[in-house]
Order: sequence, then structure tokens, then C-alpha cells
Amino acid sequence: MTMDDLTVRSGRPSRRSLRLVVVAVVVVAVSWSLAGTGIGLGSLIQGRAGAVQMISGLMPPDLDAALLSRVLNAAVETLQMSIAALLLGAMIGLPLAVLMAANVQAPVPLAMAARGIATLLRSVHELLWALLFVATVGLGPAAGVYAIALHSAGVMAKLCSEQLEAVDPGPVEAMRLTGGGRATTALLGIVPQARANLASQVLYQWECNIRSSVVIGFVGAGGIGQALGIALHLFRYQELATLVASVVILVIGVDRISKVFRSRLGAASGRTSGRRSRPYRSLLERSSR
Repeated sequence: MTMDDLTVRSGRPSRRSLRLVVVAVVVVAVSWSLAGTGIGLGSLIQGRAGAVQMISGLMPPDLDAALLSRVLNAAVETLQMSIAALLLGAMIGLPLAVLMAANVQAPVPLAMAARGIATLLRSVHELLWALLFVATVGLGPAAGVYAIALHSAGVMAKLCSEQLEAVDPGPVEAMRLTGGGRATTALLGIVPQARANLASQVLYQWECNIRSSVVIGFVGAGGIGQALGIALHLFRYQELATLVASVVILVIGVDRISKVFRSRLGAASGRTSGRRSRPYRSLLERSSR
């Protein structure tokens, strides 16, 4: 019996023990969380009377022409907020993502600063950002746009930097070996490879912006959420049902549109990736000789 066999055999109990400890910790944490929050069948049964009253109050939805006109205006405002926030968020988040990506090799102070800014932006919830902007710029959709844009910038910076780090390192090394600088390598060797995934992340963030605009509307930041908050506080349940249905229709529509764009971008990426990789491979082969 060799020393390697002894090492492997002696290591098995420790790995098994570690797995058991991890499982035990997870079970204890889940049990503690369920007990502390009161989750269970009993709480659902206890609240059945309120649920029945709420559901019965929602039916039938209010289809008054004046209400439908207001709902349409609120839906248009929500859509405008989501697109404007997406534009501002991408303008902030994508440059941060490039600086944060490890394979870009940005100067350490810049990379650390970008990571810190992105962490700060996504750590503060859209609702808190909305409260701050409502206090500064006043009620309305502008406060909602700024709030969603800042949070989405932090989220996009995190997710898009991971997409940049996941690209094929071969073309990147080829550009560096042929004298490409950091900016050139990032713009021509890293970003083009990740463009389809970056676009997918940005389009998904658009869907998230729709949902976020509904939430922050409860604090007066415009859109359907503001109308939902008013209907809920005034116990206008039939009007609330119409507003909820409009939110669902809006989210489904945005999801369909973004799915079409993602499929087209993915197909385009698949058709062009092979052609673009050949020159990089030839550069790498020449530089390694």
C-alpha cells in the first residue's frame, strides 16, 4: 500500500464528515427559519377567511371605460419608466461590468472602485432609492426612473461582468500576445464574444424593471404601481383586479418581445462566432511559434 492510498483513505472520512456537517447546518437553518417566520399550513388555514373575502371582492373586474383609459395611461407610463431606466442603468452598469471583469485586467484601483460602486447600487433596494428620489425630485415617474436605473445598474454590472469573464480565453490571449492593450483586448476580444449574453442580460433587466416599477409606485413614483396603491388603500378591489390584470398583460408582452430579440441575437452569435474565431486562432498559432 502506497502513501497516496493512505492519504486518499484517510481523507474520505473527513470529506464525508464535512458533507454531514453541511447537511446538518442546512437542515437546522431551514427549520429555524420556518419556525421563526410562522410558515406552515396552520397560518394558511387561519387566514382563509380574509383570502376568500379578498378574492370575492376582486370579481368581477371593473371594466368602466374611464377606468380603462386611466389604466392604459398608467401602463404606458410604466413602459416609459422601464425603458428609460434600462437606458440609464445600462449606461452606468455596462462600463462598470467591463472594469470589474477579471479577464479585462483593468488597473486594480479602477476595478475595486467599480466593484464597490456596483455593490452599493444593487445593495440598496429600488424602494429605498425611490423614497430618496421622491424626497428630492418629488412625486412622479422621474423619481421611479432614477431609482430603478441605479439598482439595475448594479445588478447588470454584476451579471454582465460574469458573462465577460466566461468568454473563450483563446482569442483574448491571442490579442495580448500580438501586442493588444487592455482597451483593445476588451473591445475587440472580450465584448464581441459575450455580446449575445450581454444583450440577453439587458433584455431580462427590462422585464425586471417592469416589475420594479409596479413596486415603487406604492411610494408615489408613478406608473401602474401608484394606481395600485391608491386602489388598495381605498379598498377598490374590482379596480385593483383590473390593474393587476394590466400588469400581467404588460409583463407577458415584454417577455415575448425580449424572447424574440434574445433568440435572434443568439442565432446571429452562433452564425458569426465560428468565422470570428479563425483569425484569433491563427494569431495565436503565429505568436506561439
